[in-house]
Amino acid sequence: MSLDSALTKAQGVVPECVAVGFVDMTTGMLLGVKTVDSHPQEVLDLVAAATAELFQGTSVSAIEKLFRRSRGHAEDGVHYFHEIIVFSENLLHVFVRSKAYPNMAACFVTRGSANIGMVLAKSRTSVTDLEKLF
Repeated sequence: MSLDSALTKAQGVVPECVAVGFVDMTTGMLLGVKTVDSHPQEVLDLVAAATAELFQGTSVSAIEKLFRRSRGHAEDGVHYFHEIIVFSENLLHVFVRSKAYPNMAACFVTRGSANIGMVLAKSRTSVTDLEKLF
């Protein structure tokens, strides 16, 4: 299955999903995206940058470093933030870090009326499916 096909499948599985993207946070590239509307490339590029900032920004990295130190863990790349949920006026944005590839993350955008429990469950399953492509 191609990334394009997997994103289409994910969009169909996650309730009320209007967009899904997969980001390589190392390069800051949006590897693939599926949306119900068209968006300017600048917006799509910012999604990739924002996803990387959410998971690997200076403040988040500092928090993770403090958590590791306080728990006696080595600098082994352990990440404490796996999922980030953002509620906007009409939409729900779910960012899920890949467990198999911690420098990759998926972004799911659903209508605000979607059941958040189902969105999380289906998003997690979809990320597992996306990981199999790499």
